[in-house]
Amino acid sequence: MPKMVLRRIGALSLAKVMSATYGAMGLVIGAIIAVFSLFGAAIGAGAEQSAEPLLGALFGVGAVVFLPIFYAVMGFLGGLIGAGLYNALSGIVGGVEVELAER
Repeated sequence: MPKMVLRRIGALSLAKVMSATYGAMGLVIGAIIAVFSLFGAAIGAGAEQSAEPLLGALFGVGAVVFLPIFYAVMGFLGGLIGAGLYNALSGIVGGVEVELAER
């Protein structure tokens, strides 16, 4: 089996993949938070205060909109910085050894 060493990672390529991955995770996490917020708003609707259920519902909708964007930006920056650090350090420590095989 041929052994290869990964010397460099395309920083922008990794950043785009990380952005998409983290954006999808943010959408799932935002949806979960939205469901819990809607449950909280429904429970709070029976209470005396009238503004709290609306606040909970807005928080849930905000989580579905804000979290995917936030996670995508953080994933992009993390991928860009991570690839840059890998590229800088792989020259010193030798990179990651990968073994490839044909199917």
